Amino acid sequence: MSGLYAVLRDCLRAEEPVALATVIEVLADAEPPQSQEVATPLGAKLLVLPGQDALGSLGSPGLDHAVTRDLRGVLVSGLTTLRHYGPEGQNDGTEIAVFMEAFTPPPHLVVFGAVDFSRALVRVARVLGYRVTVCDARPVFATPARFPEADDVVVDWPDRYLAREGPRLGPADAVCVLTHDAKFDVPALMGALGTQVGYIGAMGSRRTKADREQRLRDAGASESDMERIMAPIGLDIGARTPEETAVAICAEIIVRQSGSRAVTSLRDGTGPIHRAR
Repeated sequence: MSGLYAVLRDCLRAEEPVALATVIEVLADAEPPQSQEVATPLGAKLLVLPGQDALGSLGSPGLDHAVTRDLRGVLVSGLTTLRHYGPEGQNDGTEIAVFMEAFTPPPHLVVFGAVDFSRALVRVARVLGYRVTVCDARPVFATPARFPEADDVVVDWPDRYLAREGPRLGPADAVCVLTHDAKFDVPALMGALGTQVGYIGAMGSRRTKADREQRLRDAGASESDMERIMAPIGLDIGARTPEETAVAICAEIIVRQSGSRAVTSLRDGTGPIHRAR
């Protein structure tokens, strides 16, 4: 057991995803499985890391197999839950209660473009619990002094950054392209489309969007790729200032990640994206 806790500790320190199952209840009249002489013990634990065999045991191969399978789902969803099983891992059983804890790192927001809108977006995203990286190839703009609330400020081209870090991005993460420059936008978006990131947004007017989409098609993007890009970026809340725009962007990320369709994105509307007040 001490080895299991050591692995859990190391994962937490490194902010690597890990899921832990603990038996918290065994009904008094539960029959031990055929593979055991005694019932599953209270407090038995099982630990799962992505792409690795489970560590620990809950007492029976059948229960270990069923809980390992469900723990891998918990790793993806990031949701802590309570589930019940039979002594051999039967899904319709109620004899054994297993508490499953998901320890996943904070979602990652990558912002391309060291501009004023990015500064506001960093502030709002940090309030929502994101780890935020600002990336721009222009060293005079991409400085920690301009983005003191960002976790990382990277001076590099978007495609090179995503070639390194893109494989780490997953469904809970987001990429926002705020550069307004085709030589940055297209490489950033093509790089993001090659990842499993859950949200991709790009700033610009509807005319900018049309021009950029043609450039993306020329670079090899498909129509399904285009559907992944939220552009113009943000919900249609009438935002004008950098701070209001940051709220609109973060709100859209929340909506997309939650699967809600109760509000309207700028991408799905028509007409000017800035309205007179």
